[in-house]
Amino acid sequence: MFEVFASTPEDMGPAAIGAHAARAEAMGFDGLQVPDAVHDGLLLAAMALNATTKLTVSTSVLVAFARSPMISAIAAWDLQKMSAGRFEVGLGTQIKANIEKRYSARWDSPVPQMREYVQAMKAVFHSFQTGERLAFEGEHYTLTKLQPFFNPGPIEHPDIPILCGAVGPAMTAMVGRIADGMITHPTNTPPEYIREVCLPRLQAGFDSAQRSAEGFKFVLGPLTATGKDEQQVAAEWEKMRNLLGFLYSTPAYWPSLELFGWQDKGQQLLDMTRQGNWQEMPNIITDDMLSKFVPRGTYSEIAEIFRNRFGGLARRITFPMPENPADDALCGAAVQQLQRSDTF
Repeated sequence: MFEVFASTPEDMGPAAIGAHAARAEAMGFDGLQVPDAVHDGLLLAAMALNATTKLTVSTSVLVAFARSPMISAIAAWDLQKMSAGRFEVGLGTQIKANIEKRYSARWDSPVPQMREYVQAMKAVFHSFQTGERLAFEGEHYTLTKLQPFFNPGPIEHPDIPILCGAVGPAMTAMVGRIADGMITHPTNTPPEYIREVCLPRLQAGFDSAQRSAEGFKFVLGPLTATGKDEQQVAAEWEKMRNLLGFLYSTPAYWPSLELFGWQDKGQQLLDMTRQGNWQEMPNIITDDMLSKFVPRGTYSEIAEIFRNRFGGLARRITFPMPENPADDALCGAAVQQLQRSDTF
């Protein structure tokens, strides 16, 4: 059985998020991922939680280094309390240029910095819940002052899951050591890549920490081309071609290309961005490449396609919501089929 989380468009803002979350809950999704990109992810999460009663809401992913761990911990604590335990923190590093030049924040060594960030947040949660002295001292973050006046006090559901986005080997292993879950990048979701690269790296982290993988939330977020009919599916397929052309212009995402012998495609795309040749970039993404990275099928077909593709690899997946609410019933039926899957 899959746990199915709805995705949220990157550009969706506060005016629309409440209705979006309510639709996801009505369709039977287990949860909703909200981005932290164009708009503030914590604000979107608060509004999504306020508009629902059962839906779990997770940030995917909150830009960690642009915020103090204390700021993130306070917000997470408040969201967890107001929702009676329906909030999860998904954290990510972003890239150096954005952290330094968009956010004017500090980029040190991302893997140790993210490790300390997660540990610092957990230390803050512990002090909030127990009243014990806050005493986290690391190389990148130091949190040693929490007067009683500023402590919000214990809550009913203090164990807030912290998930991290991860791509590279060191970050993935670190997440396996200390986090409660991992959110895959869309470029890292072909089954071959999951089996041969992601899961062994996670297992190395589990082994080094002498911890079990039981209860770890491994989240697959594939790009998906689906819809009510083949015409709509074909249109989504072309949208995914455009998106992959953009994503693979970033060298950090090339390892999944290299697994299939397509490393030259990444360099071509990077060169095209430097030339300002954005319009031709989708032409680099062939149908064979799309087939590897993007599951495709109508709402009546997609559950079986997901089952065959991802069965046994993850328990949680993300799935797109229809742009047109008139298609919600068809999407909801697909979600129920995914949840009923007898793969596991």
